[in-house]
This record gives sequence, C-alpha cells and structure tokens, in this order.
Amino acid sequence: MKDIENVSRRKFLGASAAASAAITFPHVVNAQVARSETIRFGLVGCGGRGTGAATQILNSQHNTKLVAMADAFIDKVEGAHNRVAKIHKKKVDVPKDKMFAGFNAYKKLMEQDLDLVVLATSPGFRPLHFENAVNKGLNVFMEK
Repeated sequence: MKDIENVSRRKFLGASAAASAAITFPHVVNAQVARSETIRFGLVGCGGRGTGAATQILNSQHNTKLVAMADAFIDKVEGAHNRVAKIHKKKVDVPKDKMFAGFNAYKKLMEQDLDLVVLATSPGFRPLHFENAVNKGLNVFMEK
C-alpha cells in the first residue's frame, strides 16, 4: 500500500516539475510541437487576466491561434477580442459565431475544435469549468 502511494507521489511531482518547466521555459514546449502544427485555444473569462493570459500565449508560441472566446458578458468578449487581435492579427481567428456570452458560454466554447482552454474566470466558477474541460478531454491552463 505504501509503495502505491509513493509511486503516485512521484508521478505527481514529476508532472508538477514538467508543468513548471513548461511555464518557465516556453521555448522548450515549442520544440515539442511540430512547426506545421497549430495549437488552437479558447479563452473563458475575457477580463484583464484572461486577455493578459491570451496575449502571453500568443507571444510565447509561434504556432498558437486563439479561435474561440467566452464570458458572461458579450461586451467583455468583444473588448478582449479587439485588444488581442490588434496586437496579434494573424494569430486571432475568432469570428462572431465563436464568441459566446452568458453563464453557459463556457460549454459552447468547449464544444469547439480546441487543443487547449484557458480558464480565467472568477475563482468560484473555475471548478465547474475545469470539470467540464477535463470531461471534454481538453488541456487546461488555469490559475488556482
């Protein structure tokens, strides 16, 4: 029984170290993806933190594309889209039908063809959003 717990801890620590390295050294993560592949991601939570996270992703990876956005309020989605698209015109491809608003907007976003979802909502909503993303098999970037 103790060996099983130790293995789980080791795996957890190894995964944590890998995630920390990916954040600290994004150019290493970039080397793991073929140059022709594009990481398609969606943003849930289009306030300042979400807009900043999307901008950082687009700055750090040459092969990323923002393809869907969701927030409780459509003006937040549109404002974040305008700010991010102004900086990264070629890396933002979010047509109106991929901009979702309302308290269930995250569900619509997670139905899209995504590799990654960024959860930048208020802390009270994150567990629900995280559970849905995991059930959809999406990779997740989320603050605790």
